[in-house]
Amino acid sequence: MFEIEYTKTFLKQYSRLSPVIKSKSKKAISKFQKDSKNPSLKSHKLHGVLSDKYSFSIDHQYRIVFEIDKKKKCFVFLKIGTHKIYH
Repeated sequence: MFEIEYTKTFLKQYSRLSPVIKSKSKKAISKFQKDSKNPSLKSHKLHGVLSDKYSFSIDHQYRIVFEIDKKKKCFVFLKIGTHKIYH
């Protein structure tokens, strides 16, 4: 099973979220840890300049962007927020 690492950017963005979104994100991360391909998360590979990254949904508005570090066998959570995090 892959572990999860968090970047400083992710942690900073997370700290600025509302308590409601923090709660939803914890639930989504827990679901992701149990099954990263859970259909309710809508995990998908990104395109364009982020083509080496992936994303999954927290809710209709918020997402988590991550990459897979195969050497370290972990998911690296890069960003959390609305669609603005893709820019």
